[in-house]
Amino acid sequence: MSRKKLHMKIKRIFCGVLAAGMLLGQTGAVWAEATDTPANDTAASSPTPTPDPHTEYYAQEADTDSIQGWPVGPKIEAQAAVLMDLNTEAVLYSKNADTQLYPASITKLLTCLLGCENLDINAQLTLSQQAAYGIEAGSSTIYGDAGEVFTVEQCLMALMLESANEMALGIGEEVSGSVKKFVELMNTRAAQLGCKNTHFNNPNGLPDPTHVTTASDMAKIAKAAWQNPLCRKFFTTDLYNIPPTNIFNETRYLLNHHKMMAGRDYAYDGVLGGKTGYTDAAGATLITYAKRGNMTLVAVVLNSVNGAWADTKSLLDYGFDNFEVQKVKVSKNPVPKKNLPSEQYLLNNCGNTYPFYYTKNVYVTVPTGTDLSTLTKKQAILSNAVGPLRLKSKYYFNGQMVGWGMQYERSILTNLLTIPAL
Repeated sequence: MSRKKLHMKIKRIFCGVLAAGMLLGQTGAVWAEATDTPANDTAASSPTPTPDPHTEYYAQEADTDSIQGWPVGPKIEAQAAVLMDLNTEAVLYSKNADTQLYPASITKLLTCLLGCENLDINAQLTLSQQAAYGIEAGSSTIYGDAGEVFTVEQCLMALMLESANEMALGIGEEVSGSVKKFVELMNTRAAQLGCKNTHFNNPNGLPDPTHVTTASDMAKIAKAAWQNPLCRKFFTTDLYNIPPTNIFNETRYLLNHHKMMAGRDYAYDGVLGGKTGYTDAAGATLITYAKRGNMTLVAVVLNSVNGAWADTKSLLDYGFDNFEVQKVKVSKNPVPKKNLPSEQYLLNNCGNTYPFYYTKNVYVTVPTGTDLSTLTKKQAILSNAVGPLRLKSKYYFNGQMVGWGMQYERSILTNLLTIPAL
C-alpha cells in the first residue's frame, strides 16, 4: 500500500475525531515544536544553575524606543517584529525589522494573494502528481491526491486554514504553469509592494537557505493581503468544510489554526485572523490582524517561541493602549509647483502654484494625547503617466512617519482660458 493511500485511510479513521475535537478545542500544529531539555547534571557536587527562561533577544530594545517621546515598547522573545497600523501605515513598533530571517508558512499569505489576483475561485483545480507528492514527509497537508479535483476556493482555504503545502504547489502551477514560474511571480510581486530584503524560493515556506524575508517586508505583504477583500476572506475564516471529492469520500474539516481568534486558547479581543508558521530553522512565525475602534493593526513576529502568541499579545496591547488615530485638518491652499512655460498660458493664475484636492480624509496614528500641530509634513508631487498629477503628503512625529494623504490635481479642463471665437 502506497504512503498516500495509507495516509488517506488514517485520515478517514480520524475524520470523526477531528470533527468532535473542533468543538472542544483547537487541533495541534502539524510542525512539532522542538523543546530543549537540559541534560541532568550527574556531578551533583554543585547546585544546578537556573536556566534563563527568555530567549537571547528578550532584553533587546525595540528600534522605535529611540524615537523621542515615543512610548517604550514591550520586551518580546522574538528576534524580529513589526506592529503597523494598516490604514495609516504608521509603524508603531519595530525590532530588527530589516534582518533577513526564514518566514516558514507565513509565506503562504503571498501565495494566497497571488491566487486571488490571478484565479477564478469558482474554477476547478486538479492536483498534479508533482503537487500531491512534492512535499516533505511530515509537513502540513490535507492529503490531497494526484488527480483529485477541488475548487480554487477549497484550495485557498486549505492553504490558509490548514497550511496545506500541496495546495501551495497546486496553486502555483495553476497560476503560472509551474512552481518555478510562480516563484518568479512571487518575487516580482513582493518587489512591487516595496519589499527590499525578501527572496522567496517556494510557495509554501518549507526550509530553504535562500528563502528569506524581513518583518518589515512581511508587514507590506500583510497590508496588501488585507486590502484585497477576497484574500482577506481566506485568513479570517474560522471553519470550512470540503465535501467528498472524486477521490476522497469523506468530508474534510478545516480549522483556522490562529489561536488568538475568538473561542481559542489565546483568544484576544479584536483579533480577526492571520497566518501561523513554524519550522526548526525559522522558529515560530506569526501574522495577526486585529481591530478595535478605528484602529486596525497587523503584528508580524519572526523567530519566536511557543507559537509567538505571548509576543503578539504584548505588541497588540502596546498598540491599542498607547496610540490613537486622529484626523488631520488639511490645508486647502494651492501647492507650489514649477510649471512649464506652455502650461502657464493654460492656467488661469499663470503662476507657480497648482490646485490639488483631497479625495478622502487624512488620518495619522500617534501616541495618545499628541498635539497634531507638533507634527512635521513633507510633500512631493508624483508624476503620473496617465491621469492627473498627485501630491503625497507625509506626516512625521519626531522623524517617525505616522500617516499620509494623497491629493489630486483638479482637471486641467477647469483651468483652461476661454479662447475667443475668431
